Amino acid sequence: MARVWTTIGLLILSNIFMTYAWYGHLKDLKDRPWLVAALVSWGIAFFEYMIQVPANRIGNGVMNLGQLKILQEVIALTVFIPFVVLYSKEKLTLDYLWASLCLLAAAFFVFRSKLMGS
Repeated sequence: MARVWTTIGLLILSNIFMTYAWYGHLKDLKDRPWLVAALVSWGIAFFEYMIQVPANRIGNGVMNLGQLKILQEVIALTVFIPFVVLYSKEKLTLDYLWASLCLLAAAFFVFRSKLMGS
């Protein structure tokens, strides 16, 4: 179980870097050429990959690829929503709730054999 929690923790940290690399330049570098934004984003993404690759390697022993992918998507949305609201100052809409429910359903189906004990 420690490997699962280690994977989750690393994926959360990785997603913080990823979200900022993908979207932070829209606010912080909006007046700079896109090439500058791309280079800065690649630099940030390097650190994201340095966390994400070990997370997936650790998790691969206790989860299959489908489970790792769905877990990643749930974490990505969990990190993205506060980023949108707190950093980008965008309004939270019901669409985020519906998307979250869809991802929770996906997580249930991909993990249900472990959840149901079979």
